[in-house]
Amino acid sequence: MTDPLSQVIALLQPRAVFSKPISGAGRWAVRYSAFGHPSFCTVLAGSCRLAVDGHRPLTLEAGDFLLLPATPGFTMSGFEPATPERIDPKLTPAPTAEVRHGTRGGRPDVRLLGGYFVFDSPDADLLVSLLPAVMHVRGVERLSLLVRLVGDEAGERRSGRDLVLTRLVELLLIEALRSTPGEDTPPGLLRGLADPRLAPALRHMHANFARPWTVAQLAKTAALSRSAFFERFTGAVGLPPMEYLLAWRMAVAKDLLRREDLGLSEVAERVGYASASTFSTAFSRHVGQAPSRYARAS
Repeated sequence: MTDPLSQVIALLQPRAVFSKPISGAGRWAVRYSAFGHPSFCTVLAGSCRLAVDGHRPLTLEAGDFLLLPATPGFTMSGFEPATPERIDPKLTPAPTAEVRHGTRGGRPDVRLLGGYFVFDSPDADLLVSLLPAVMHVRGVERLSLLVRLVGDEAGERRSGRDLVLTRLVELLLIEALRSTPGEDTPPGLLRGLADPRLAPALRHMHANFARPWTVAQLAKTAALSRSAFFERFTGAVGLPPMEYLLAWRMAVAKDLLRREDLGLSEVAERVGYASASTFSTAFSRHVGQAPSRYARAS
């Protein structure tokens, strides 16, 4: 059956942009304003503190991996008190060499490899909202290896570089998501998939999103009553079942309209609508413009 996580990552269309080594020593702290794009890092050696806005502070240690799908403001620092240097990543030019915080020269207290990428999907906000805002994974060597591969590839200008970076970032996202305990995450896709009752329903929805599902039919796949399923799904995923299904259908429809030379009737059929007019009405209500206009603009 179709894997919802793989579908979400494919639809997000991640594209690698930048990677850099980072180190810190002595008294240091940096305050980054909200960036919006996804960012990641792995700790190569040592440790430091990280405080992401709206979340409890973390201690990052060697072997840790961090992913922020929509990077909010955050402060990174050593363990001694220091006044943060303020950085706006939208205005500050991307450095071309290692970024050093605190004491210059000598052995650093922490070494990281970090970077950011972008999502090309027009539905990035919707899809990112289904993911945990902070993914902190400890002791998964494959993630550290993938970040190092991203760093190596980003630093070279070899043939096929863009494609290799895109695939590495896709792997990085999938590995981070499946290494994050779903039970401990806020409402979203991971938490829904971690629920043994809801996971079959979500997989059915993603595998057959064109099917005219009802809440009763989905509740049956979860072996729950209609009301119990509705309440449990809404609480775990953050959207009611039919609203989630509609959002997913429209995300797929947008992708088809942008990327493939398909007629309106064929797109409508692929996402579960009996006629082009019914699909056009639903799409216009959800997106704010007619599908034909959206296709031309894209």
